[in-house]
Amino acid sequence: MAQFRLQGSKVLAVDMTGDAVKAKNGAMVAYDGQMAFKKMSGGGEGLRGMVTRRLTGESMEVMEVKGHGTCYFADRASEINLVRLSGEKLYVEASNLLATEATLRTGTTFTGLRGASQGNGLFTTTVEGVGQAAITSDGPAVVLRVAPGMPLQVDPGAYVAHTGHLQQHFQTGVSWRTFTGEASGESFQIRFEGDGLVYVQPSERNTIGGQL
Repeated sequence: MAQFRLQGSKVLAVDMTGDAVKAKNGAMVAYDGQMAFKKMSGGGEGLRGMVTRRLTGESMEVMEVKGHGTCYFADRASEINLVRLSGEKLYVEASNLLATEATLRTGTTFTGLRGASQGNGLFTTTVEGVGQAAITSDGPAVVLRVAPGMPLQVDPGAYVAHTGHLQQHFQTGVSWRTFTGEASGESFQIRFEGDGLVYVQPSERNTIGGQL
């Protein structure tokens, strides 16, 4: 199996012995040994995946890297976080997914208005199976626990990913921007309930629906 490790906090090193990994197209910054690169259409999901992404506007160009040696990946000096999956499903914004082991399955799932707030349509990317995935964040990601009876509210612009048995609810509310005069309407948050982990970044991406 390919071995994921961090080279600092902003470079992912993947050691391969004939294995394959899937990575964001163009994310390779260096490699040693013998490597072969192949672009995968539609995130490697075939025709159904391509159609889904075309309809929803979620963009995820993926390449497959296979060989012997070490390949290094990075994405605009973003911080990289390793997530080990043991059969559960990871939900992640397509722009924050850097690489996965080839054994992991990727797909899309309906998220409602939350996805639209990111400009990625109404769907988000899923990663499922046994293996490691690498996700990026603008600044060091914070991993927050959600437990029964202890819901979590997250700004859509700071949301990166989540795992576990969580339910998402779209809710409106007043944010600090309202009081500083930066808001142009009513703000909203994502409310997570259940049992799981939520990854948030200490920086907010621009959203088209963060202010209603």
